[in-house]
Amino acid sequence: MSSIQQLFEKASTFVKELSKPFVGRDEEALVVSLGVLTGEHVILVGEPGTAKSAMARRAAELINARFFKYLLTRFTEPDELFGPIDINALKMGKYVRITSNKLPEAEIAFIDEIFNANSAILNTLLTLMNERIIYDGYNEIRVPLWTLISASNNVPDEPELQALYDRFLFRHFVKPVEEDKWSSLLDAAWEIEVRGFGATRPVLSMDEIRELYKLVLSVDVNSVKEKVLRLFAIFEDQGIHITDRRKGKSLKALAAMAVLNGRMRAVEEDLMVLKYVVARDREEYEKVYGILLEEVKASERLARELAEIENNVKEAFRYIGKLSDLDPRLVDYLRSFESVKERVKRLAEESGDQRIRERASKLLVEVEELIEVIRKKLSL
Repeated sequence: MSSIQQLFEKASTFVKELSKPFVGRDEEALVVSLGVLTGEHVILVGEPGTAKSAMARRAAELINARFFKYLLTRFTEPDELFGPIDINALKMGKYVRITSNKLPEAEIAFIDEIFNANSAILNTLLTLMNERIIYDGYNEIRVPLWTLISASNNVPDEPELQALYDRFLFRHFVKPVEEDKWSSLLDAAWEIEVRGFGATRPVLSMDEIRELYKLVLSVDVNSVKEKVLRLFAIFEDQGIHITDRRKGKSLKALAAMAVLNGRMRAVEEDLMVLKYVVARDREEYEKVYGILLEEVKASERLARELAEIENNVKEAFRYIGKLSDLDPRLVDYLRSFESVKERVKRLAEESGDQRIRERASKLLVEVEELIEVIRKKLSL
């Protein structure tokens, strides 16, 4: 069994190796990695030709997982995904599918244009993704699927597809490579044409992926839970609805982000992962991203302000200790730190960040002690 530090390093290597052949696809590699670490599913929404299927295949190769890939059309039959009926078994009155090299045997799968699924495929996919079970005739087949990565050109509007779309915990809206990277894109594409992708050496095994999954579930998320609840309220106020399923799984996403950053404790910066969980479409993504930037940066700003006050209090203790009693300068210090006290008190009572509140409460005690020292020197 690998040590925690070894698992951290292997997870980091996985993300780097996943993005290596692809120009400008670091974020896509991160989202796929989050899906793999959590055993959750990933949907990549964007135009064709943006390396979605190639990245899914590379993810499987990097963990030496059994892989299945298929492009759905409106005419795709269940047999194409789940395997044909065994005619010989059927003659003996048994309903059995031949699942060799089909979706029921895959650990990592890629389904392109998944929202083309007809009702027969759709119903099977729902239980496959949620329960890792296929109900086929009278049979209940447990499948080894770990992560399903899918792609679509568009977000579905049809009501019957919303349940399927909600099964994808991680959603990412893929953009074409930016202009400043076009030259690198040409070079990389030419290299692939000339030499191919070459053999991919696995950096993780499925057993290690399961160990990482246990690690994710052991991450301390208590320090960010209250902030997550506050963000949920803000999103809802802004008209961004989050299903109960997604709310419930959000802490898992935060924990996975912490593990990828080599930590067993979630911190505020991990909240940025919610942009892959909350947003339903590109428009919501921009709103969610803006809210997260504002809220996370606000806490960072308050943390810097508290740090500055803490330094001022320490300096004041040293300086005031050298002043004689009834020194006129003590009056100015008293007025100044009475104002500081009110500011810190408000932060301790009103901040939506538990860490900020705890830090402010501790600092408030120090400020009150300093004020008491000043008052004694002034004989008040």
